Amino acid sequence: MDGAKTFGGYRLRCRGGRLLSNLLGPGMYLVELPTRLATGLERTDEVWRTRHANYLRHWQRADGGFPGREGESDLYYTSFALRAMGLLGALEGDVADRAAGFLRSRLAGEVPVVDFLSLIYSAMTLRFAAGVDVFSARPADWPQRVAAALEQLRRPDGGYAKTSQGHAGSVYHSFLVVICQQLLEVDTPEPEKLVEFVRSRRRPDGGFVEMNVMKRSGTNPTAAAVALLKIFDRVDEGLRDGAIEFLLDAQSDEGGLRANSRIPIADLLSTFTGLLTLDDLEALDEVDLTAARRFVDSLQLPEGGFQGAAWDPGHDVEYTFYGLGATALLTRRAENQDANHG
Repeated sequence: MDGAKTFGGYRLRCRGGRLLSNLLGPGMYLVELPTRLATGLERTDEVWRTRHANYLRHWQRADGGFPGREGESDLYYTSFALRAMGLLGALEGDVADRAAGFLRSRLAGEVPVVDFLSLIYSAMTLRFAAGVDVFSARPADWPQRVAAALEQLRRPDGGYAKTSQGHAGSVYHSFLVVICQQLLEVDTPEPEKLVEFVRSRRRPDGGFVEMNVMKRSGTNPTAAAVALLKIFDRVDEGLRDGAIEFLLDAQSDEGGLRANSRIPIADLLSTFTGLLTLDDLEALDEVDLTAARRFVDSLQLPEGGFQGAAWDPGHDVEYTFYGLGATALLTRRAENQDANHG
């Protein structure tokens, strides 16, 4: 196919027929990420992949979107469902076309920032995985207009807030905004100021906090902070070593990672983001991989899909994405270890 290449289950495209795989640099984090995860899942059993793909298809509503555990279609959950199906190579045909219709139906309305960023990422996922352009009718200057709107979330501390009324920047929402800027192929204004904002959220234990008033580091803010600093090529040795030590300490006796030191029980979100960050820092081998795999496998449902934690009887497309992602990372690492020992 002209201007397209299959890699890790993804058909990578960009404007002008150029391959996104040729444009990948340290900043194209969420273009590199799905290809990395998809290559891990390609090494799993086909029956296993089909079971999880069918689970995800079951959640698609008549309008083409995907809901949370109950209720109507939701942009946030649709993003996770599409990303998960893309990793499995199942985002195509009628599923992709219906999802595109749902996204187009939401283009004219006003939605919260997290939902808007989910819409952008969902559209780009469809574009990369299925060649479907949700934004084909948008004006040529639309990316720049979106970027200007996102700048309204910039705070004096250098970070981006959840809303334009927020008083301080958020590590997580700064990560979301930067990812959106990259997908739109626009530059982040004053990147060094954003880097300093992220560094200001670092704590003595080597981890990071979401908001400045917090004292105790968390696994997920640490993952977002490291990802941001990696995007801007600002991960030095001291920061790397501190983050690794913090994340290794977050592994519980269950094998998964905890959200923070006050929470005794591991969850799938923290496990995925922690493992991903350790992989980004080339330190995944330092965690107990066997215990981590046992934890992730324990949260799988027989019919497909994943629970969020041992204490959580529910399941949804978001946690299924985390389960698939964690499985992909652990599968890749196990195969690499076997190859090295061979």
